[in-house]
Amino acid sequence: MTRSTDNRWLHRFAILCAVGTLVLVWVGGMVTTRGAGMAVPDWPTTYGYNMFFFPFSQWVGGIFYEHSHRLLASGIGFLTVLLAVWTWLKEERRWVRHAALLALFAVCLQGLLGGLRVTAMKDEIGIFHATLAQLFFGLTVAIALFTSRWWVAANRSELRVEGDPRVRSLFGAVTVLILGQLVLGATMRHQHAGLAIPDFPTAYGKLWPETDPAAVSRYNQARGEVNALNPITAGQVRLQMAHRLTALAILVAVAWLAGKTRRTFGGRSLLGRLALAWLGLILVQATLGAATLWTNKAADVATAHVAVGALSLAAGCLLTLVAVRLRIEAPSTGPGDGSSDGRASVPRVLSRNSPPSISTAST
Repeated sequence: MTRSTDNRWLHRFAILCAVGTLVLVWVGGMVTTRGAGMAVPDWPTTYGYNMFFFPFSQWVGGIFYEHSHRLLASGIGFLTVLLAVWTWLKEERRWVRHAALLALFAVCLQGLLGGLRVTAMKDEIGIFHATLAQLFFGLTVAIALFTSRWWVAANRSELRVEGDPRVRSLFGAVTVLILGQLVLGATMRHQHAGLAIPDFPTAYGKLWPETDPAAVSRYNQARGEVNALNPITAGQVRLQMAHRLTALAILVAVAWLAGKTRRTFGGRSLLGRLALAWLGLILVQATLGAATLWTNKAADVATAHVAVGALSLAAGCLLTLVAVRLRIEAPSTGPGDGSSDGRASVPRVLSRNSPPSISTAST
């Protein structure tokens, strides 16, 4: 069978896998938010039934959310198997084939962690399960990008973009910070500490809450989270404060990066548009985080917070990969480049075969 880099339908199927994974992350967040993670106590069966033949009449209460999550996860697993096989048969680039195999390994590990979360009844496994879900989603988005015509065409035309090459490292660093923030969020959810601090932007009416035993005792007496199984601890209060501070750091960093990118490469450039969309997602995510507290952790709001967090991570991955793909070179500072008068030179996208006089602000 002939392999090539032009696989339009493989690219579309990769997009389908990525979208399906986002839906799975949403449903998984709903399971955790509604406290339905242990609504089905056995695995891989469902109350003794083969999960695919569990009677629909028994899909009630928390069972509905948990069993739906299992079936959807099985569907995504099947799609990932097809993606790996299709990529291995049709994709010319070995590293892309290996990325698809990594996705297959990740989805198998994800299913195993989900099952162990039920059988071992360990919240710590749930944290790893949630984190791997975010990483798997980012990987599916990356595979969709790798199989796109843009990615292949960018290599063939060998585009060079004038700008600050350091943005690639900055995009990557902030994306890693977002991943760390998602880990903090998963830890809070699986430790039932989502409302360890119920008010915002203050924390128990202060800039930084007290965490001594007497204060924590007062917090527990006034706590309103229905799904909490255990009293909150001083560590959980500090964990939520770390989550808030990291969120602020991410918002500032992405806003600064979006401004820098649009100034450097132009507002209509690919990087400029992606950076602006990234900032929009972060703003929505911050709003949903605050609304989660203001609504006393309403299930729909908290679940949307999880899903938009996944989208924010994926957007960071996309920006980093696009920046790596483009040959970003520092603007020349010689005479006649427009920089001698102190003004920044206009960013340009140049092809190796194009005359130097051709320039544009768009990639």
